[in-house]
Amino acid sequence: MKIKLGVIFGGESVEHEVSVISAVQAMESIDEERYDIIPIYISKERIWYTGAMLRDMDVYKNFDDLKRYAKEVVLTKKGDKYYLQSTKGMFRKDVTDIDIAFPIVHGNNVEDGSIQGYLESTGIPYVGSHVLGAALGQDKVLMKQVFESNDIPVVPYTWFYDYEYEENNSSILDKISKLKYPVVVKPATLGSSVGITYVKNDSDIKDAIKEAIKYDNKIVVEKAVSNLVEVNCSVLGNYKHQECSALEEVLSDNELLTYADKYIGGSKGKLKGRMNSSKGMASTSRIIPARIDKKVEEKIKDISTRAFKALNLSGVCRIDFLIDGKTKDVYINEPNTIPGSLAFYLWEPVGKGYKELLSDMINIAIKDYKEKHKKTYSFDTNILSNFNGLKGSKGKLKR
Repeated sequence: MKIKLGVIFGGESVEHEVSVISAVQAMESIDEERYDIIPIYISKERIWYTGAMLRDMDVYKNFDDLKRYAKEVVLTKKGDKYYLQSTKGMFRKDVTDIDIAFPIVHGNNVEDGSIQGYLESTGIPYVGSHVLGAALGQDKVLMKQVFESNDIPVVPYTWFYDYEYEENNSSILDKISKLKYPVVVKPATLGSSVGITYVKNDSDIKDAIKEAIKYDNKIVVEKAVSNLVEVNCSVLGNYKHQECSALEEVLSDNELLTYADKYIGGSKGKLKGRMNSSKGMASTSRIIPARIDKKVEEKIKDISTRAFKALNLSGVCRIDFLIDGKTKDVYINEPNTIPGSLAFYLWEPVGKGYKELLSDMINIAIKDYKEKHKKTYSFDTNILSNFNGLKGSKGKLKR
């Protein structure tokens, strides 16, 4: 009997379209002899839909036309089963049941632990990192603090909230100047290079901060790495076991890899058809394996597994590194807990095809779910059965 796999994607995020590309790619490669694929698309209005047509990239050119055909649904639990139920009509009708969820989402409101928290509270098994790992992996400030506490090298940085900058920008600008230009200004909780600016001098810093504040209330400013070489490594596993992919050297005509480099350049902006013409991160200009010496490669893989464990990640992630090409100093940039294209292109050179990678991710999720349910999370006894109300000393709750 096939496992019913609900692939969740989209959501209210500036990386909405990137999620659609990644999910369509994955659904084209999942082993359909083992899994029944059930697309679950979350619109930018946070409405959930399902329907076979959601596997076709053409659908998303004008989704308003599709709403007549896709079913609007909610996820619910009945007994020991999980169902997608139609929201139309007087009574909710079961559309299909699912056995396990596979979130392929990017950015705020979805990848940051939001979807994971919803699935966790529902109780359904799901692929990928859990709430804490997802949240830490999305916040560039908190992740740096975790890395620093684990002696994982990060570039010099400062951070602040939008209101702090509005109330006293002089002290913040002073901290930035102490990093010494050039610097990189980033929204703290976004990905896909959205809202990021490379700043060469103080005359441009205010505009860069203004751009980042458009997307986030927390901003991080990092010292730019000289002689920059960008290298990425993917990690597959859980807290017990990790394995590393091949390393890629990412190429760009810009000072840093932009949204266009990642998702538009290689495919020339055309998102039509299916996987062969919607390459997502797979379209980025890259060299595999990266042109780095063996010692640096080993260092990157060691840091990758340490960072993966420090954030308590699961499934597959892509960890991005900044290397000073002259000094060979290595800095971790950030993990992508649900990377664009699920970083499948980094596993093919080491003999793991996309279909196998996806199956490995699902198997890890099932094992994690079984391991978790060996632990105690609730008690059969009900302390409220003898509770005498809230009046007087008898009503005091003691812990």
